[in-house]
Amino acid sequence: MSAKIKKGDKVIVTTGRDKGKKGEVLKVFPKENKAVVSGVNTAKRHTKPSQANPQGGIQPKDLPIHLSNLALVDPKSGDATRVGWKVLGDGRRVRVAKKSGEVIDV
Repeated sequence: MSAKIKKGDKVIVTTGRDKGKKGEVLKVFPKENKAVVSGVNTAKRHTKPSQANPQGGIQPKDLPIHLSNLALVDPKSGDATRVGWKVLGDGRRVRVAKKSGEVIDV
């Protein structure tokens, strides 16, 4: 079965500390049912100075969030929507937003 949320999708957080925040999916971990979303579930990472980062210091880091706490953003209205599947005339299987019926393209 194909995943409902993929890299590059625009999602909204439905529950938890970051409820209501929107962001783009940077990485998906299908075996763990988690995804990393930009600007969501961030933690402070204390780094030592190195060649790559000579200054060092405290940097924000995006941590994975469970897929059950995410919903796709409807391309038409911008609200949270569920994902459905539809077979087009040329035989391609595409994801569609349940709310508006719009095809979701990455």
